[in-house]
Amino acid sequence: MSSRVRKAVFPVAGLGTRFLPATKAIPKEMLTIVDKPLIQYAFEEAVAAGIEEFILITGRGKQALEDHFDISYELQRTLEARGKDDAIEQITEYLPKPGAIKYVRQTEALGLGHAIWCARDMIGDEPFAILSPDDIVQAQTPCLKQLVDAHEEVGGNVVAVMDVPREMTAKYGILDTPNPDDRLADVRGLVEKPAPDVAPSTLSIIGRYVLDGAVFAELDRHEVGAGGEIQLTDAMAKLIGRMPFHGLRFEGTRFDCGTKEGWFAANVAFSLAHPTLGEAARATIDSYR
Repeated sequence: MSSRVRKAVFPVAGLGTRFLPATKAIPKEMLTIVDKPLIQYAFEEAVAAGIEEFILITGRGKQALEDHFDISYELQRTLEARGKDDAIEQITEYLPKPGAIKYVRQTEALGLGHAIWCARDMIGDEPFAILSPDDIVQAQTPCLKQLVDAHEEVGGNVVAVMDVPREMTAKYGILDTPNPDDRLADVRGLVEKPAPDVAPSTLSIIGRYVLDGAVFAELDRHEVGAGGEIQLTDAMAKLIGRMPFHGLRFEGTRFDCGTKEGWFAANVAFSLAHPTLGEAARATIDSYR
C-alpha cells in the first residue's frame, strides 16, 4: 500500500439549489470566481499538492464538468486561426493527462459519505484526499498541500479545521479535542452538526481531508446519520483510536461558496488579488463607498 497521497475525490453531484436560477442549466461547480470555475480552483489545488489521479463523483446534468476537462477542438482551431495564443494557453494549461481524471455517477443523493463511498474501487486501501469545490481557500501555500505535508508528518487521518462562531456549530462537523488551539489538534471525537449548547468545541471541519482507505470499510455499513444521510463524519469517527487522527489549523482564508454570500466574498477577494484585474476591482469597489 502506498503511503503517499496520490488520489483525490471531488464530490460534485449536488444540485446547487441555493444558486437557482443560475444553476438550473449549469453545474454549481462551474460558477466562476473571477475568471475560473470553482471546480478548476479545486483541481489546481490538488495538482499543487502532488495529486496524480482525480475522481469526480457526479450526477445527472454534470456534462459541463467533463467538457471543461476535455479538449475543445473547434474553439482551439478558431483561436489558432486568430493568433490568440494566450487564450489557447488559458484553456489548455490546466488539462489533466489522458486517463488521469475519472468520473463516477452517484445515482442517489444519500449524503457525502455515500458520495465518497462511490469511489471505493478506484481508491482501494491507500490514503486519499477529498476536496469540496464549495470551499475555496485563498492561501500562500495551497490548503491541500498543507494537509498532505501534515499527513507525511503524522500519518493517519488529517482534516482541515477552522473556528466557527458557536451559534453555527449545527452546520458543521465539529471536533472533540483536548488541544483545540494547537496547529495540529488531536481528535478524540467527531460530532456531525451538534447544537451549540452541546458542541464539544467550535473547531469545524471544512471541505479538505486526507483520509486512510480504512474509512471505506465503515462507509460500507451505509449507516444513516444526521439529516437522514450517510455522513462521512460518522465513518471517520469510527477510525479514532485505531490510527492517528488530527485536525490541521490551515493557513489561509476559507470562503464557503456553497452560499451566495461566500461566493460573492470570494469574488471580491480574488478580484482584488488578481494580477491584471486587481487595480480595476479596487477602483470599482471604492466607487461604491
